[in-house]
Amino acid sequence: MSAEGPSPLLPMPACAHRPRRYSGPSAKEVLEARRHYCNPALLTYYEKPLMIVEGHMQYLFDERGRRYLDFFAGIVTVSCGHCHPRIVEKIAAQTETLQHTTTIYLHPNMPLFAERLAAKMPDGLDVTYFVNSGSEAIDLAILMARLYTGSADVIALRGGYHGGGSATPRALTAHSTWKYPIAEGGPMHHTFSPDPYRSPFSGSPEEIARKSVEEMADLIRHATPGRVAAFIAEPITGVGGVTSGSPEYLPLAYDLARRHGGLCIADEVQTGFGRTGESYWGFENSGVVPDMVVTAKGIGNGVALAAVTTKREIAEALTERLHFNTFGGNPVAMAAGLAVLDVIDREGLQENCRVVGGFLKRGLAELQERHPLVGDVRGMGLMLGVELVRDRETKEPAGPETAAVLEECRKSGLLLGKSGFFGNVLRIKPPMCITKEDAEFALSVLDRAFGAVEGGVAPKKREK
Repeated sequence: MSAEGPSPLLPMPACAHRPRRYSGPSAKEVLEARRHYCNPALLTYYEKPLMIVEGHMQYLFDERGRRYLDFFAGIVTVSCGHCHPRIVEKIAAQTETLQHTTTIYLHPNMPLFAERLAAKMPDGLDVTYFVNSGSEAIDLAILMARLYTGSADVIALRGGYHGGGSATPRALTAHSTWKYPIAEGGPMHHTFSPDPYRSPFSGSPEEIARKSVEEMADLIRHATPGRVAAFIAEPITGVGGVTSGSPEYLPLAYDLARRHGGLCIADEVQTGFGRTGESYWGFENSGVVPDMVVTAKGIGNGVALAAVTTKREIAEALTERLHFNTFGGNPVAMAAGLAVLDVIDREGLQENCRVVGGFLKRGLAELQERHPLVGDVRGMGLMLGVELVRDRETKEPAGPETAAVLEECRKSGLLLGKSGFFGNVLRIKPPMCITKEDAEFALSVLDRAFGAVEGGVAPKKREK
């Protein structure tokens, strides 16, 4: 890339797939029907909402057949690629045989998938309960923690996101820390994130990690009865802005929680299944072993599937309550989960995350050197974040500019996400099958987008 300015825009890598001719309602008609008949709380990206009608691996197609490189993966739900042929084949075969049966009957797919999942976990984490969504899985994990420990208080990180279930509304700290009353079933407490970029503490990442744990200890002393049910954390936050602390943070936080009787829950909804590259699970990058692991999104490559994997003695606590999930363990969902594990291993997707993700992160760091809009580049593998600021010294969030960058990228065929409390962090979490050529194209698009926004495309006033 030239030091004088944005490099020429690279062409999008070739794709042999040709989308079907679309003959349905127009985007305008769909938008009007959605506004009239669907819940108004639903959000869309972009000034002109984008309509997607087909997907193939890392690419999406709109109703006109235009191709986009998906760097958001349906909010990290598509792990192996849109409509991956092997996964589609396995889902279709199971659908033709038996579409649904509940767990009151036996079916081979559920115990087979649970066994395969246990083989990917540390020793002792070998019992799984399947549900439909990450929110439901988090609710279930917290319920089990409260039953097992006899305590009610749960500690989460400020800036974390753990779904929107009934047990966790105040865990939605990335967006809504003070919006909800105390959660039903017991209080939720929030401790400082070890994120070194916006921490209230000063020092090295290691010093900030230690100070963050000291603050958590103070929180336990003053805001709980001295015992807690659980400490829950994402190894790298998703909605919270792709933040994480020093690798020594989780060992210290886990030790503190356990000394106060709590269980440690790893929220791997976005970091799991090799996305961080170096390890299959995000928590492994910190050298810890949780008591429960919550998985969702990429576990089913777009199929509604989630899971809580834990130790036998913790799982036994759930027998104290009647808990039944009509679709948990559904044979089609289990077939999808089994196919996902096969594809990740056979196609070396974890290694691809490490190699292509490393290349992409280095390229983003180069863009940071040339674009003052870029305040921080962070993350691992193919779970990366780029925080945009108006001033690197004050770290004033560049929220409107971030929205403008997304618009510029869309024009060039690149789809990104955004996150963070201020909506100023680009979320880069593509399907794990992307290539180096895809990464090069994305970097060229971002280079031009940053330059355009720095040149005055973005609004000058903060959004109200």
